[in-house]
Amino acid sequence: MEVLYPRCAGLDVHAGSVTACARMASGAQVTYEHRTVPTTTRGLLDLAEWLTAHGCTHVAMEATGVYWKPIWHVLEESFTLVLANAMHIRNVPGRKSDMNDATWIADLLAHGLIRSSFVPPAPIQELRDLTRTRRQLVHEVARHVLRIQKTLEDANLKLTQVMSNVIGVSGRAILHALIAGETDPERLADLTRGRLKASRADLLDALHGRITDHHRFMLTLHLTQIETLETAIGTMEARIGDALGPFRAAVSLLTTMPGISETTARVLVAEIGTDMSRFPSVGHLISWAGFCPRLDESAGKRRSTRTRQSAPWLKPTLVNAAWAATHKKDGYLRAQFLRIKSRRGAKKAILAVASSMLTAAYVMLRDGVEYHDLGSHYFDQRDKQQLAKRLLQRLRDLGINVEVKAA
Repeated sequence: MEVLYPRCAGLDVHAGSVTACARMASGAQVTYEHRTVPTTTRGLLDLAEWLTAHGCTHVAMEATGVYWKPIWHVLEESFTLVLANAMHIRNVPGRKSDMNDATWIADLLAHGLIRSSFVPPAPIQELRDLTRTRRQLVHEVARHVLRIQKTLEDANLKLTQVMSNVIGVSGRAILHALIAGETDPERLADLTRGRLKASRADLLDALHGRITDHHRFMLTLHLTQIETLETAIGTMEARIGDALGPFRAAVSLLTTMPGISETTARVLVAEIGTDMSRFPSVGHLISWAGFCPRLDESAGKRRSTRTRQSAPWLKPTLVNAAWAATHKKDGYLRAQFLRIKSRRGAKKAILAVASSMLTAAYVMLRDGVEYHDLGSHYFDQRDKQQLAKRLLQRLRDLGINVEVKAA
């Protein structure tokens, strides 16, 4: 097998140490040198000097949690780094050790058998950390809201049945009054603002419960946590706005697509970046995001076409955006959803719509153009002959004979 990189290295990364294997090839002779260093900054600098002394030009490592990041930051200025998916470079079973793993990674790298993972530049990485942290904070708020609903149910206060948002303006006013010791349903109902989905009689019945000091303590705890998290989310929004400075144009382009809000556009930019040349084609991007059916064949039979699991950041965001896009009437995405849903169900249809949105985002970011909707009649106009043939066959199945003439 052809050797692409005569002098390279493989790293077996751990939390406290990293084992390196320098592979030097001179003709048919191959020699290996091993070294284990701590993952402190001083240890990583010593590792960089050791690799430079051996003339290594390329270095490969596994994507092990977050432990690869400090090593990447120290070595990226001196070497061409390759980050490998751990599932793609598994060693032969029964020969497991740190030295053997590092040697195996070095051998794979030397022959060009490692597919490099996508590592965005530093500004995109910082934006990614911010958007992911914001998502986690929003999820924490939702969890505390569920706990408040659980406490209200335990106190037999049916607030969730008469209000769509328990922590809205009216809901919070009632919660603060309950914490202060108010139990009169009439006074609690007077605290509501705006229109509610229930009548005043139903609201009074829902507010007639049995609240104790324990319930008030739990409501105070969760409401305080929600207010603290909302303050943190506001701070995070301001920080994201500052980090989005170089990417404002890309975010504005993406928001021209149906279903893509400002928040969703930020997540897209943070996850896939703005330089689409890092992906050889749009198919590589779709596969990387986890929207492609897996290839699982044996003896000429396809055993599974399920999509593989992916990181819980990009794929769920696109699926939520796809659901929003399907509500736009006279749009291509809604027509695509209804077309596939009738044959394969809503779950596969929404994944197809999300994949189409990612395809459009790829082209928009690559060419710097706004979204152009093909319209709801695109599929009908794409192949009128096939549509006419299918409709005629449907009439024949119903026992109706027709004659076709050109318009």
